[in-house]
Amino acid sequence: MRKVIIPSDFSENAFNALKYACQVFKYEKSEFYLVHAYADEVYQEYSGTDRDAFEKRKLEIKEAAAASLQKVEEKMLSYAPNPRHKVYRQTEFGTLTDVINDLVISMNADAVVMGTQGQTNDRNITFGSNTVQVFKYVHCPVIAVPANYSYTQPKQILFPTDYMIPYKRRELKLLCNMIASFRSTVHVLYIDPVSKLSMRQEDNREFLRCGLGNPTLFFETSNLKDKTKAILKAIEDHEIQMLVMVNSRNSHLEDMLYPSTVDILALRLKIPFMVLQNLRR
Repeated sequence: MRKVIIPSDFSENAFNALKYACQVFKYEKSEFYLVHAYADEVYQEYSGTDRDAFEKRKLEIKEAAAASLQKVEEKMLSYAPNPRHKVYRQTEFGTLTDVINDLVISMNADAVVMGTQGQTNDRNITFGSNTVQVFKYVHCPVIAVPANYSYTQPKQILFPTDYMIPYKRRELKLLCNMIASFRSTVHVLYIDPVSKLSMRQEDNREFLRCGLGNPTLFFETSNLKDKTKAILKAIEDHEIQMLVMVNSRNSHLEDMLYPSTVDILALRLKIPFMVLQNLRR
């Protein structure tokens, strides 16, 4: 049973990510956990020092969030009724990243699916601060779905790598199952001006080949020094429908998880972005 956490701030962007989850996991038995974290709302709305008034407002926001989350579930079931999917709702007092990570650990979740932006929907910000924090710290794969993205089967997937990471079997299995469901082609892109691989890199590339086990798996090399330009070029050349990267120490993605680089990539990234985690659970 696939366990998928879907955060919601009740925005259209959040619901668009939920629709994507319904489609991308439609062939799998899945448990969807609709989650709303409301600590920031409480602290932003109440700046007084009266603890009783604070607790009263906290309860009011919790009840309103629970009602809104129920409407999200009803809207989801109307959009994509699926006997393979079970839906659960949860409101938690805490920051979004902490709430999601606690659920990931307690439920041993397989994936988080969320929008790239929240309610603000600022066109000058592609990955909102919450999304970047989830990318960095949540210990399971995260799929970020751009605002207004119209669902397309991920037939062409781009997987940039430097082959320095000992990939995890569980997360490769999640990707492998998606590839099998949609009969996807995966373009594994090595970005380095020096094309000669070390023995470690060759071993990790072979592990990746065996882990994905996909007959339409292509290994390609880009000599561009700028990782962002290499990725965007490959997305355009191959008409990519999903970008997959791994977050670990000293990885391409870690280099790119700083605001300036993320903005450069994200302002032109119009497709879902899956981040695999090479972090210990």
